[in-house]
Amino acid sequence: MSKNEQKGQSLVWMSVLYLLGLFIGAIDSGIITPARPIIQSQLGVDANLGIWMITIYTLTYAAIIPISGKLADKRGRKPIYLISIMLFGLGSVICALSHFAGSFLVLMIGRVVQAAGAGGIMPVATAEFSTSFPEEKRGMALGLVGAVYGIANVVGASFGSLILNIAGVNNWQWIFLVNVPICLFIAIAGVIKLPNNRADEIKAMDKIGTLLMTIIILAILYGLKNLDFFNFIDSFTTWKVWPFILGAALLIPLFAFVEKKAEDPIFHIEYVHNRQIMVTLVLSIIVGCSMMGMIFIPQFAENCLKMASGSGGYFVIILGLCAGASSMISGKMLDKRGAKFVLAIGFLTSIVGCLYLSFITTKFINIFNVVIALILIGFGLGLTMGTPLNYMMLENTTDEESNSALATLSLIRSIGTAVAPAIMVGFIVHASAGLQTELMNVLPKDISMPKLPYVQEINETLGKYKENPMFSKMMGDMEMPDLSNMGQMDMSSMSSGDNSFEMPAELLDEMQNSDVTTITDTTVKMVSTMFDQMTPPVVEKITTGIDAGINGINAGLEGIGKAMPAGMPAAAMGAMGSTMTDMKELLAQMEELKAAVPDAFATARDNYADAVRDMAPQIEDTYQATLNKGYRNMYLFLAAANAVGLAVLSLYKQKKTAPAD
Repeated sequence: MSKNEQKGQSLVWMSVLYLLGLFIGAIDSGIITPARPIIQSQLGVDANLGIWMITIYTLTYAAIIPISGKLADKRGRKPIYLISIMLFGLGSVICALSHFAGSFLVLMIGRVVQAAGAGGIMPVATAEFSTSFPEEKRGMALGLVGAVYGIANVVGASFGSLILNIAGVNNWQWIFLVNVPICLFIAIAGVIKLPNNRADEIKAMDKIGTLLMTIIILAILYGLKNLDFFNFIDSFTTWKVWPFILGAALLIPLFAFVEKKAEDPIFHIEYVHNRQIMVTLVLSIIVGCSMMGMIFIPQFAENCLKMASGSGGYFVIILGLCAGASSMISGKMLDKRGAKFVLAIGFLTSIVGCLYLSFITTKFINIFNVVIALILIGFGLGLTMGTPLNYMMLENTTDEESNSALATLSLIRSIGTAVAPAIMVGFIVHASAGLQTELMNVLPKDISMPKLPYVQEINETLGKYKENPMFSKMMGDMEMPDLSNMGQMDMSSMSSGDNSFEMPAELLDEMQNSDVTTITDTTVKMVSTMFDQMTPPVVEKITTGIDAGINGINAGLEGIGKAMPAGMPAAAMGAMGSTMTDMKELLAQMEELKAAVPDAFATARDNYADAVRDMAPQIEDTYQATLNKGYRNMYLFLAAANAVGLAVLSLYKQKKTAPAD
């Protein structure tokens, strides 16, 4: 085999192993999105905490990129890449184990380890493709890296839905376990086939700067994560927010001092004084926010089209195809019109897509409007995500600092990708907070009670005895409850007075983690729990009243017995005896009535639950409309973010623009 053939074969193996690693590393930022509500429910966390299974991955991923790039330059790309692959596989196993352990903390640890591995894959693969291919094919090679990374990011949710459909929604651990054999293959083949290349010139790693920047970003993100944007002032003053924001602010001057002295700074402090670069970095945060709009698309599609949790990831394919198509178009547009024009078109398209989703799709719900919104958002995302910002960053930095400049861009963009989900999930949580009230407004108002035995007979007999002064005196101030209208009860009467319903935390979590296909069953649980919690005092009040009646009858019997002297005439004795027999029969009827009351309320509960099931379409529509308010506001927020992006973009002065044809 000739040297050229050997080199060609080596490039093939290198391409396969690096691109495969790049693909699984990038896909795992989105593969979890269709399973997120399912995982939240099974691990017992709310949406605000659950979103961190995505946020912590993107944050760790971005923070590791500059560190792993420096280590690869110093130690060689092969060992760093293979260690990263094994870390990614180990993290995947830990994530899968969280399913069996039932622990959200274990899942978070696994996601951090996963992301630490994934963050080592991207810079090594990019550097290897940049240096291993001949110059005339370098652009094509880097374009392939960008295409694989971009497509994997976008279609990850679709793969997640596919795995859930095959394995079942309760077996979400397979979302992570599928990575393990791929990692093993890359590791084994990589040991045999990959060369160990390294940079020619190695500068000292900026360890202190890296540590400070990581602490600053983590502090800012943790503070912002705990900030309730619907209750901004009160939440900002809590110990979970302001100390972290203040701490980050105090560390920034120290970080700036360290970076000025560093041989190869992780962040070139002179960027702060360069308006062109600062505009680019601000835009990268906004684009990062827009990218995170993708993670809610599966749940949005499921809600609009009344699909089960885990199946909406397929709709991200639409985003992926449109983003891929517009990314290819953007390459040609960049050469002709420049990055500023491409970004402007991307922001405008994203604004139109977000507004269409907010005002059209959420109001006129059908698959056509869902697809149109996704097409527009996908095209806008493809024009803004990646290439134009990289172009702008490289346009304003030297060739020598291009790698660190792009790493800085990626790290700053991670602020947007980390903060945006915490903000956006707030819109859903805020909308779902009123879900119980909205559902109660559409539920049946009347409760169908079974007929209680002897109610009419008891009322008539007691009324007759009360009219007799002698018997009335004997029975005392007995007051039986009025049960004549028990056949139909008003639902509102169940929550009157102090007897109000408090939803158990477990049921509240189930309500928050329900989807449009399960909300009816959850609502049935809610009303059944309401009955079980609220009817005991009502039943006790009724049975206490019946007991008062029983006591009154017993008092009457005792009084009659005392009123019957030994020498009473036979006729009078017979009448009194007959009355006593009637009263004993009445007593038996009241005992039977008392015993029937609990069963009557249990039957009423079951009848009401059946009535709720019959209203499934109205309940689903109410749930859908309530959640869509949250999605509408979420994408209005993204539209506003893109509008800010347009305004910031106007400050950018383009340097290199090829003349249009």
